[in-house]
Amino acid sequence: MKKKVLASVLSAAMVATMFAGCGSSSSAAPASSAAPASSAVESAAPEASEAPASSAVESAAPEASEAPAESAGSGAAQFEGLTANEAYEFPMIVKSFQSTYWGAAMKGMEMAAGELGVTYNAQGPNSESDIADQVNMINTAINTNPKGLGLAACDTSSVLDSLQTCADKGIPVVCFDTGVADAPAGSVVCTVATDNAQAGQVAAENMYAAIKDVIANADGQVIIGEVNQDATALNIQQRGGGFIDKMIELVKADGKTVAVTGNEFYVNAANGADADAASADVVIEVAVPAQTTVELCSTAAQAILSKENTIAIFGSNQTAAEGVLSANANLNVLGSDAAAGDVIGVGFDAGSIIKAAVADGTFLGAVTQSPLMMGYYAIYALTAAANGQEISDVPTDGYWYNVDNMNDDTIAPNLYD
Repeated sequence: MKKKVLASVLSAAMVATMFAGCGSSSSAAPASSAAPASSAVESAAPEASEAPASSAVESAAPEASEAPAESAGSGAAQFEGLTANEAYEFPMIVKSFQSTYWGAAMKGMEMAAGELGVTYNAQGPNSESDIADQVNMINTAINTNPKGLGLAACDTSSVLDSLQTCADKGIPVVCFDTGVADAPAGSVVCTVATDNAQAGQVAAENMYAAIKDVIANADGQVIIGEVNQDATALNIQQRGGGFIDKMIELVKADGKTVAVTGNEFYVNAANGADADAASADVVIEVAVPAQTTVELCSTAAQAILSKENTIAIFGSNQTAAEGVLSANANLNVLGSDAAAGDVIGVGFDAGSIIKAAVADGTFLGAVTQSPLMMGYYAIYALTAAANGQEISDVPTDGYWYNVDNMNDDTIAPNLYD
């Protein structure tokens, strides 16, 4: 299949910059009033506003009493009027500091801590593959007997013993970004996270709208790639699986057969595939690198993009999406016009590299979460739990963005650099 060579060449530098995580606090709360990601296909291209993307953090801070509209009835309202009973200090264990995503989450923590008069200590391993290092950090934090602990687990199965210790010691745990499905009873009191399965589905819906005619008119088999940084973190599992299952549904609804190949976890978890790889009209090829790095994600993506019959590829988080873009820097096959032979790329999360790719048409678009809101509500949830309040989960929305709407003031607050 002919692939269009793009004029723009991406920078090879994939080094992300971080927000200052623990500084002076703001007195304002993050907000987001955009339509949730489930309506993304219908509203994928609204009129762009004049608000520059660089104002994301600043414009995410209305008056503190204004809770984000989409969360007010789904968990956030329970924190209305909350004050801390004492000056709590919470250890906040993030997945790593290799992604600017966590810098945005810490900015939200900073804002909430300033409002509530509490403090936090953000910690994390060098890489999301350093699972043992994160577990050691969790256990060290538990030994200080904090009033609560925030956790974004790299590998949900590896933290179960630590969570049992928290339950035994009466330390409430708030998970953010990713939940722990098999958490011991009494350990996790609240999860603040995106509906990751839905978010993956939204990526599939928007991608499929761009490639359905190519699939319908293909002379032979076509490949849709997916690069997931791992198969161990629950949020990545749900997001990658949501994309696969929705793509299978859409392809089959148009009368084509589909198979899933590649990583064993995602192959076994897929629902509805109805053909083997040799005979399927569409193959969803799933790659997971041995370690969580942009470089290894790039190698995995390059293997998929180098195939002549690849028509699209999805990078399911910032690291994976940047890996796809790094691979494309050598191949120059990505673009937004499938009819012209471009391979349609869709990303996830934000960061300057992904935002630039969406802005110049290298990526069709991406789905962003709101790490700012996750960090913000994690601190609020921990404070409520430390006060002895019973709390429920706080779901946060994801948003489809493309070149037409990424500067809109309802989208830009979620597009961290």
